Amino acid sequence: MTIRIAMWSGPRNISTAMMRSWENRTDCQVVDEPFYAFYLQQTQSPHPCFKEILATQSDDYQQVTQQLTKSHVDAKYQYQKHMTHHMLDGVDLDWTAELKHCFLIREPSEIVNSYTNSRGVCSANDIGIIRQAELFDEIGRITGQAIPVIDSNRVLTSPQTVIPEMCAALDIEFDSKMLTWPTGKRESDGVWASHWYHSVENSTGFAKVEKRPFSLNPQQLAVVEEVLPYYEKLKSHVING
Repeated sequence: MTIRIAMWSGPRNISTAMMRSWENRTDCQVVDEPFYAFYLQQTQSPHPCFKEILATQSDDYQQVTQQLTKSHVDAKYQYQKHMTHHMLDGVDLDWTAELKHCFLIREPSEIVNSYTNSRGVCSANDIGIIRQAELFDEIGRITGQAIPVIDSNRVLTSPQTVIPEMCAALDIEFDSKMLTWPTGKRESDGVWASHWYHSVENSTGFAKVEKRPFSLNPQQLAVVEEVLPYYEKLKSHVING
Protein backbone atom coordinates (compact mmCIF):
# COMPACT_ATOMS: atom_id res chain seq x y z
CA MET A 1 0.00 0.00 0.00
CA THR A 2 1.27 3.43 -0.94
CA ILE A 3 1.95 5.86 1.89
CA ARG A 4 0.65 9.28 0.87
CA ILE A 5 2.25 12.40 2.33
CA ALA A 6 0.68 15.85 2.08
CA MET A 7 2.98 18.84 2.53
CA TRP A 8 1.08 22.05 3.28
CA SER A 9 2.79 25.29 2.39
CA GLY A 10 2.21 28.78 1.12
CA PRO A 11 3.88 30.13 -2.03
CA ARG A 12 7.52 31.31 -2.16
CA ASN A 13 8.51 28.85 0.54
CA ILE A 14 10.95 26.28 -0.98
CA SER A 15 7.91 24.08 -1.57
CA THR A 16 9.06 23.16 -5.08
CA ALA A 17 12.58 22.40 -3.89
CA MET A 18 11.03 20.14 -1.25
CA MET A 19 9.06 18.42 -4.02
CA ARG A 20 12.32 17.92 -5.95
CA SER A 21 13.84 16.39 -2.83
CA TRP A 22 11.09 13.79 -2.48
CA GLU A 23 10.91 13.09 -6.21
CA ASN A 24 14.61 12.26 -6.27
CA ARG A 25 13.86 9.17 -4.17
CA THR A 26 13.50 6.11 -6.37
CA ASP A 27 10.48 5.00 -4.31
CA CYS A 28 8.40 8.19 -4.51
CA GLN A 29 5.96 9.78 -6.95
CA VAL A 30 5.03 13.46 -6.57
CA VAL A 31 1.90 15.51 -7.27
CA ASP A 32 2.21 19.24 -7.90
CA GLU A 33 -0.55 21.50 -6.45
CA PRO A 34 -3.53 19.35 -7.44
CA PHE A 35 -6.16 21.86 -6.28
CA TYR A 36 -4.85 24.83 -8.26
CA ALA A 37 -7.54 24.62 -10.95
CA PHE A 38 -10.27 24.22 -8.32
CA TYR A 39 -9.02 27.33 -6.54
CA LEU A 40 -8.87 29.38 -9.74
CA GLN A 41 -12.29 28.25 -10.95
CA GLN A 42 -13.87 29.16 -7.62
CA THR A 43 -12.11 32.49 -7.08
CA GLN A 44 -11.37 33.61 -10.65
CA SER A 45 -8.15 35.05 -9.24
CA PRO A 46 -6.04 36.40 -12.16
CA HIS A 47 -2.99 34.19 -11.67
CA PRO A 48 -0.30 33.67 -14.30
CA CYS A 49 -1.15 30.74 -16.63
CA PHE A 50 -4.83 30.91 -15.58
CA LYS A 51 -6.25 29.40 -18.78
CA GLU A 52 -3.50 26.80 -19.08
CA ILE A 53 -4.08 25.57 -15.54
CA LEU A 54 -7.82 25.17 -16.07
CA ALA A 55 -7.13 23.36 -19.34
CA THR A 56 -4.69 20.84 -17.84
CA GLN A 57 -6.12 20.12 -14.38
CA SER A 58 -9.46 19.03 -12.97
CA ASP A 59 -11.38 21.77 -11.14
CA ASP A 60 -13.74 19.22 -9.53
CA TYR A 61 -12.84 19.11 -5.83
CA GLN A 62 -14.34 15.67 -5.17
CA GLN A 63 -12.67 14.19 -8.22
CA VAL A 64 -9.28 15.49 -7.10
CA THR A 65 -9.69 14.16 -3.57
CA GLN A 66 -10.54 10.73 -5.00
CA GLN A 67 -7.38 10.81 -7.11
CA LEU A 68 -5.27 11.79 -4.11
CA THR A 69 -6.60 9.05 -1.86
CA LYS A 70 -7.79 6.17 -4.08
CA SER A 71 -5.84 6.20 -7.35
CA HIS A 72 -3.25 3.49 -7.92
CA VAL A 73 0.35 4.62 -7.44
CA ASP A 74 3.33 2.58 -8.65
CA ALA A 75 5.53 3.71 -5.78
CA LYS A 76 5.97 3.11 -2.07
CA TYR A 77 5.32 6.80 -1.38
CA GLN A 78 3.32 9.57 -2.97
CA TYR A 79 4.30 13.12 -2.06
CA GLN A 80 1.60 15.74 -2.55
CA LYS A 81 2.61 19.41 -2.70
CA HIS A 82 -0.33 21.53 -1.52
CA MET A 83 -0.84 25.28 -1.31
CA THR A 84 -2.90 26.16 1.75
CA HIS A 85 -4.79 29.01 0.07
CA HIS A 86 -6.18 26.50 -2.45
CA MET A 87 -8.22 24.97 0.39
CA LEU A 88 -11.13 27.41 0.45
CA ASP A 89 -13.22 27.88 3.57
CA GLY A 90 -15.90 25.25 3.99
CA VAL A 91 -14.37 22.48 1.87
CA ASP A 92 -14.69 18.91 3.14
CA LEU A 93 -11.39 17.81 4.65
CA ASP A 94 -12.41 14.27 5.66
CA TRP A 95 -10.24 12.88 2.87
CA THR A 96 -7.14 14.05 4.74
CA ALA A 97 -7.65 11.25 7.29
CA GLU A 98 -6.04 8.85 4.81
CA LEU A 99 -2.73 10.72 4.53
CA LYS A 100 0.27 11.69 6.60
CA HIS A 101 0.76 15.45 6.86
CA CYS A 102 3.58 17.91 7.25
CA PHE A 103 3.59 21.72 7.25
CA LEU A 104 6.29 23.97 5.79
CA ILE A 105 6.66 27.56 7.04
CA ARG A 106 8.76 30.61 6.24
CA GLU A 107 9.15 34.01 7.91
CA PRO A 108 6.26 36.19 6.60
CA SER A 109 8.26 39.27 5.62
CA GLU A 110 10.45 37.09 3.37
CA ILE A 111 7.38 35.54 1.74
CA VAL A 112 5.71 38.92 1.18
CA ASN A 113 8.86 40.34 -0.39
CA SER A 114 9.42 37.33 -2.65
CA TYR A 115 5.78 37.02 -3.67
CA THR A 116 5.51 40.72 -4.56
CA ASN A 117 8.70 40.50 -6.61
CA SER A 118 7.21 37.59 -8.58
CA ARG A 119 3.64 38.77 -9.02
CA GLY A 120 3.61 42.52 -8.32
CA VAL A 121 0.92 42.36 -5.63
CA CYS A 122 0.50 40.50 -2.34
CA SER A 123 -2.40 40.10 0.08
CA ALA A 124 -2.77 38.00 3.20
CA ASN A 125 -4.99 35.57 1.27
CA ASP A 126 -2.37 35.20 -1.47
CA ILE A 127 0.25 33.75 0.86
CA GLY A 128 -2.04 31.40 2.79
CA ILE A 129 -0.49 31.67 6.27
CA ILE A 130 -3.78 32.29 8.05
CA ARG A 131 -5.37 29.36 6.24
CA GLN A 132 -2.28 27.27 7.00
CA ALA A 133 -2.82 27.74 10.75
CA GLU A 134 -6.50 26.85 10.38
CA LEU A 135 -5.67 23.72 8.41
CA PHE A 136 -3.08 22.69 10.97
CA ASP A 137 -5.81 22.62 13.61
CA GLU A 138 -8.51 21.08 11.39
CA ILE A 139 -6.34 18.32 9.91
CA GLY A 140 -4.87 17.60 13.32
CA ARG A 141 -8.36 17.02 14.69
CA ILE A 142 -9.38 14.82 11.76
CA THR A 143 -6.25 12.67 11.69
CA GLY A 144 -5.13 12.68 15.31
CA GLN A 145 -1.60 13.07 13.96
CA ALA A 146 1.02 15.09 15.82
CA ILE A 147 1.76 17.00 12.62
CA PRO A 148 5.41 18.05 12.18
CA VAL A 149 6.14 21.63 11.15
CA ILE A 150 9.31 22.35 9.16
CA ASP A 151 11.05 25.74 9.11
CA SER A 152 12.29 26.39 5.58
CA ASN A 153 15.20 28.51 6.80
CA ARG A 154 16.42 25.58 8.90
CA VAL A 155 16.16 23.37 5.82
CA LEU A 156 18.33 25.75 3.80
CA THR A 157 20.86 26.10 6.60
CA SER A 158 21.11 22.43 7.62
CA PRO A 159 19.34 20.13 5.16
CA GLN A 160 21.51 17.19 6.21
CA THR A 161 19.96 17.53 9.68
CA VAL A 162 16.42 18.73 9.02
CA ILE A 163 15.45 16.38 6.17
CA PRO A 164 16.24 13.26 8.25
CA GLU A 165 14.35 14.86 11.17
CA MET A 166 11.35 15.36 8.92
CA CYS A 167 11.44 11.75 7.72
CA ALA A 168 11.70 10.50 11.30
CA ALA A 169 8.73 12.63 12.33
CA LEU A 170 6.73 11.04 9.51
CA ASP A 171 8.00 7.55 10.42
CA ILE A 172 9.63 7.21 7.01
CA GLU A 173 13.15 5.99 6.32
CA PHE A 174 15.47 8.80 5.25
CA ASP A 175 17.09 8.53 1.82
CA SER A 176 20.27 10.53 1.17
CA LYS A 177 19.06 11.10 -2.40
CA MET A 178 16.71 13.71 -0.90
CA LEU A 179 19.62 16.10 -0.36
CA THR A 180 20.56 16.64 -4.03
CA TRP A 181 18.91 16.36 -7.43
CA PRO A 182 19.74 17.08 -11.09
CA THR A 183 18.88 20.41 -12.67
CA GLY A 184 16.09 20.83 -15.17
CA LYS A 185 12.34 20.60 -15.63
CA ARG A 186 10.17 17.66 -14.61
CA GLU A 187 7.18 16.04 -16.27
CA SER A 188 5.49 16.21 -12.88
CA ASP A 189 5.73 20.02 -12.74
CA GLY A 190 2.49 21.92 -13.19
CA VAL A 191 2.01 24.07 -16.27
CA TRP A 192 2.61 27.12 -14.04
CA ALA A 193 6.28 26.13 -13.77
CA SER A 194 7.05 28.43 -16.71
CA HIS A 195 6.27 31.41 -14.46
CA TRP A 196 7.33 30.28 -10.98
CA TYR A 197 10.03 27.57 -11.19
CA HIS A 198 13.01 29.27 -12.84
CA SER A 199 15.22 29.18 -9.74
CA VAL A 200 14.44 25.61 -8.76
CA GLU A 201 15.05 24.39 -12.31
CA ASN A 202 18.65 25.57 -11.92
CA SER A 203 19.07 24.12 -8.44
CA THR A 204 20.84 20.93 -7.41
CA GLY A 205 19.90 20.90 -3.74
CA PHE A 206 18.89 22.98 -0.75
CA ALA A 207 21.35 25.84 -0.96
CA LYS A 208 21.84 28.37 1.81
CA VAL A 209 20.93 31.72 0.30
CA GLU A 210 22.75 34.87 1.31
CA LYS A 211 20.05 37.15 2.65
CA ARG A 212 20.00 40.58 1.09
CA PRO A 213 18.40 43.48 2.90
CA PHE A 214 14.99 44.53 1.62
CA SER A 215 12.33 47.00 2.66
CA LEU A 216 8.56 46.64 2.62
CA ASN A 217 6.05 49.36 1.86
CA PRO A 218 3.17 50.13 4.28
CA GLN A 219 0.75 47.80 2.49
CA GLN A 220 3.23 44.92 2.64
CA LEU A 221 3.98 45.61 6.30
CA ALA A 222 0.24 45.49 7.02
CA VAL A 223 0.08 42.02 5.44
CA VAL A 224 2.99 40.84 7.59
CA GLU A 225 1.33 42.21 10.73
CA GLU A 226 -1.96 40.49 9.85
CA VAL A 227 -0.44 37.03 9.37
CA LEU A 228 2.31 37.15 12.01
CA PRO A 229 0.27 35.69 14.93
CA TYR A 230 -0.66 32.67 12.78
CA TYR A 231 2.95 32.15 11.73
CA GLU A 232 4.09 32.34 15.36
CA LYS A 233 1.52 29.70 16.29
CA LEU A 234 2.84 27.34 13.62
CA LYS A 235 6.45 28.13 14.52
CA SER A 236 5.81 26.92 18.07
CA HIS A 237 5.34 23.41 16.59
CA VAL A 238 8.57 23.32 14.54
CA ILE A 239 10.35 20.02 15.12
CA ASN A 240 13.63 20.44 17.00
CA GLY A 241 13.29 24.18 16.44
